[in-house]
Amino acid sequence: MHLIIHRIRLRAETEPARFEDWVRHVDYAACSELPSVLSFSVQRVSADPGAPFHYVEVIEVGSRVEFERDMGSEVFRGLVAGFGTMAEVVDEVVGERVGPGYRAAC
Repeated sequence: MHLIIHRIRLRAETEPARFEDWVRHVDYAACSELPSVLSFSVQRVSADPGAPFHYVEVIEVGSRVEFERDMGSEVFRGLVAGFGTMAEVVDEVVGERVGPGYRAAC
């Protein structure tokens, strides 16, 4: 499994509540239409307007090739367009999980 981690900075005119509402109701909802995405989450990091980044998103995909194919879809292009009006990715880290990791039973 591959992880893609983005540091996200809001545009100066974007209210955090607007971005977070979009994440909850548009971004998360679209994941079911992107077969390569195994998990996706966005974490709030800083509310300081001067911070180098405000959010971190973690995307887990089964295959980079399949994810690249999904990136060409109408759904993904719509997400990029919406995201771009509110924020920008300022850093990307791509890696591969070592073993299955750990997750507590909920």
